[in-house]
Parts: sequence; structure tokens; C-alpha cells
Amino acid sequence: MTDDTPNDDTPAPLADTPPDRLSATPGTPFYDEAILSRGIGIRFNGVERTTVEEYCVSEGWVRLTVGKSRDRRGNPITLKQSGTVEPWFKDIAG
Repeated sequence: MTDDTPNDDTPAPLADTPPDRLSATPGTPFYDEAILSRGIGIRFNGVERTTVEEYCVSEGWVRLTVGKSRDRRGNPITLKQSGTVEPWFKDIAG
């Protein structure tokens, strides 16, 4: 008798829409290396931004890095700004 249920070791297929919230900092609950490896583009208030460390579409905010400044743990200093957040996957944008 065969079991047609999927094996827990098989990765789930990735959706074509980015998640509502995502972080580029390992160790946070919203970090996902598989999604980040696809490449995420962020348009914030109509302008494409490349310095986004974390975003949340439903709450309408992004965390942007501030220059090359680092905190005492070596993490980039960020600034939280509110506005319209539009994420997309770079691998399917073309």
C-alpha cells in the first residue's frame, strides 16, 4: 500500500507574491532565506528603494538603513518610515 501524502522533507513551492512582512536580518521571526534568495524589490511611496532592511505591507512601513552606521552589535542603524509599500520578486518582474 502506498501513501500519497507529501513527504515533510519536500520544500513547499514558493508563491508569486511576496509575504506581507519580511526582514533581511537573520535571527528575526520574519527572516526567510529562501524568499530573500529570489530577490525582493521594494517600491516605497512610488520610489524604488535598495536600502530596505525590513518591511510590512499591511501596516505600511519600512525600515531603511542610515548610511554605513552600525550599532554596538554590528547591525545597521535603521529608521522606520510610514507610507505605501509595494514589494515584488525580481526573478519574475521581467
